[in-house]
Amino acid sequence: MPSIPASLPTRRLVATLGLLFATACMPALAETHPGQGQLVSEVARDTGKSAASLNSLLDGAKKQQGILDAISRPAEAKPWKDYRPIFLTPQRINDGIAFYREHRALLESIGKQYGVAPEYIVAIVGVETSYGRITGKYKVLDALVTLGLYYPPRATFFREQLKTLLELPDNHLAGPVDTLTGSYAGAQGWGQFMPSSIRDFGVDADGDGRIDLKNSLPDIFASVANYFAKHGWQTGGLVAAPAQADGAAKPIAVKDSKPQWPLEQLEAWGYAPMQSLNPGQPTSLQSLQGADGMEYWFTFQNFYVITTYNRSPLYALAVHQLAQAIAQGANGQGTDRMEATQ
Repeated sequence: MPSIPASLPTRRLVATLGLLFATACMPALAETHPGQGQLVSEVARDTGKSAASLNSLLDGAKKQQGILDAISRPAEAKPWKDYRPIFLTPQRINDGIAFYREHRALLESIGKQYGVAPEYIVAIVGVETSYGRITGKYKVLDALVTLGLYYPPRATFFREQLKTLLELPDNHLAGPVDTLTGSYAGAQGWGQFMPSSIRDFGVDADGDGRIDLKNSLPDIFASVANYFAKHGWQTGGLVAAPAQADGAAKPIAVKDSKPQWPLEQLEAWGYAPMQSLNPGQPTSLQSLQGADGMEYWFTFQNFYVITTYNRSPLYALAVHQLAQAIAQGANGQGTDRMEATQ
């Protein structure tokens, strides 16, 4: 008996099942980095970028052991007495004064626009990159691949930064993604912005259609000022003021630097201001190991804003003291007064 030919729907079903079986039996495409396929899928879905071009980009990135080593020994792990001399050097202060004087008109214009004291813009780029001289030797893509895909303790944060980097429009970066260099953490430019900060706070201040945090001083200054303003910087507000603890002062531990008590409460607990301050002002307290013993600092909203840039209170105090020294020197007051506010 001759065979009965299968119907067209049946033939299609058989062909489909055969294709599915063959696909299931095929080995998965090799990933250069763990989790690369999922990451590429997300970026392609969210942006419409080519999966092939994204894979090519990531295939060229390399895991760097030096980056994993660097993140395990951050400077912020040092006590204040050792941390402060790294950033409050005569050269950094003098370079900051010269930098402020050279770019005074632009700095003060941007400072006025955003309500941020210009010396703090200068201090940020001074602490972060020595006024643009040391912006980082690591490829940003390598750094974020290494920390986002090979560093479990903070993989969630760095993977999100890697995803954001891949999603940023070309005109939000100083150049092609695979040419960008920065810190071991993947921060780039004079202000060391992470990709999410470029996305959220970067400013095209020179109006050339590109946010360039490496080559455009207007973009650099405005982006730092915008970051501070968007995080709640108070124009003309205090940053930090020294305090003196009496022998019975109540030990105070703070989880972050957000002001949480009126200053008069801290006074009642045994911490006296060393200058005239508003007793009702919202305040926090930092207790730091200084070169000559414990130092106590009342800190305010603007100090907290600096810790959103880098959460270490040591960093915020270094930025504050450098800013004070720069402002004093740039205005012809000398830097000898800085010692009174340490």
